Amino acid sequence: MTNDVFSFEFDDRYRRFLGFIGIRPETCRVEVTDDGIRVAFGPWKAATDLANLAGVELSGPYSAIKAIGPRVSLADRGLTFGTSTRQGLCLRFRRPIGPLRHPGLTVTVAEPKALMERLLAKAPGSGGP
Repeated sequence: MTNDVFSFEFDDRYRRFLGFIGIRPETCRVEVTDDGIRVAFGPWKAATDLANLAGVELSGPYSAIKAIGPRVSLADRGLTFGTSTRQGLCLRFRRPIGPLRHPGLTVTVAEPKALMERLLAKAPGSGGP
């Protein structure tokens, strides 16, 4: 079994606030295994199997109010784990995940394009941008 780990990109402007709520570089990562995706974002976690991945899409830049910290969209219940406003990757799911049934998850990893390429290689039916 192979694991690929992607770190979050931390914008220095928000590092103190994020650290206060337990979100630090050492507590945040996206891990892609042969059969699943696991995301750690400080005390928050998300996971699903690769077969549940419906699509991936690069997005951003974002406004800080919509992207920094853990966020849930009021419009569609999409989840954001954000540490930067520059760019991120939106993962869309076939079946919503978590107790609030999130249809998607946006992560602001340091290398969103590399994560997208890795996910498309592992789950080719998920489509790209």
